[in-house]
Amino acid sequence: MKFAIVLYSYFPYGGLQQDLLKILQVCELQNIDVTIFCMEWEGEKPEDVEVVILPGQGYTKTAKRESFVEAMLEETLDKFDLVLGFNKMPGLDYYYAADYCFAEKAKNERSFLYRLTPRAKQYMEFEEAVFGKEQQTVSLLLSPQQRTEFVRHYQTTDDRLILLPPGIKKDRMAGADAPVKRQQMRLELSVAADELLLLQIGSAFKTKGLNRSLLAFASLPQELRQRTRFVVVGEDAPEKYLKEAEQLGLGRRFRIINGSTQIPELLQAADLLIHPSLKESAGMVILEAIVAGLPVLTTSSCGYAFHVEQAQAGIVCPMPFEQEYLNKQLEYMLLSDEKSIWKANGIAYGREQNLYSMPQTVVNLLMQAARVHSQ
Repeated sequence: MKFAIVLYSYFPYGGLQQDLLKILQVCELQNIDVTIFCMEWEGEKPEDVEVVILPGQGYTKTAKRESFVEAMLEETLDKFDLVLGFNKMPGLDYYYAADYCFAEKAKNERSFLYRLTPRAKQYMEFEEAVFGKEQQTVSLLLSPQQRTEFVRHYQTTDDRLILLPPGIKKDRMAGADAPVKRQQMRLELSVAADELLLLQIGSAFKTKGLNRSLLAFASLPQELRQRTRFVVVGEDAPEKYLKEAEQLGLGRRFRIINGSTQIPELLQAADLLIHPSLKESAGMVILEAIVAGLPVLTTSSCGYAFHVEQAQAGIVCPMPFEQEYLNKQLEYMLLSDEKSIWKANGIAYGREQNLYSMPQTVVNLLMQAARVHSQ
């Protein structure tokens, strides 16, 4: 079998990109020939997979995306058993829905003028090409919240919307070596035994709500703030947030690590994960924290936030978002005796639920579709 996978950009540590690598690993085990088409690729390229760079032409991002799609359609026409996209665009057989519904944002959270911009019009057009009633693309959804939004705006039929199980790595689960990982990582981060460690993980700091987290951290009572350290892990421009931290008087209590491969160790080292995203289709780190036994403070705008409530492994802030509510919940969770209960509940949830099979499920669906198509 020959699959084409298309996306605009690849960079290390992104959630979408990590899911792509997991799916590629299963494709390799199934001896599926995969070619990736993208505008740009940052970092190491996977072995035994051809990566074709199709740099978009034009002076604006909108023009470059349009150019990329045209080139991709020409490159993939009648050459592959199916085309799987990781961004919304025309010409896809399957779409891995790592992004939220753009129409929901544009129509409910932005002005009429915003919807007239070239960027918004293109995004709406490309989303329509995937979810519109007259289209045939099958979308692989990450959360029930996505289904609700896409059906609301496009009336997409149920047979073209498939809800996937999560696909976090099993090394995130708390194992027998969890205490050792905790001690070693806290030593590496210079976190004292009597200090609390607040953790946030995720690139695209603005979307992940880092500004919200900083304000909540700064609002803590001085005594609590002075014995808490806040560490952020992610690939983004840190200068703005480091400057804001200084202005808020957080000083050396706050630091940013530009990406890390030691996520299991960081999850064990921390005492609380904060993840107040503005809007997110899933939020894989939420589940990773839960199964690691790390209590979670997040927002209901995250697709995977419902797992926090099901597992009883933390607190979910309702929408519309209120900064004061997040502030109070952060203080409460850092001081709460319930941390041990949230921890135990999360570990149990990780052992009882199907949270790891997404990559195999995706490849099974694609293989089945390719066989039907070839008949």
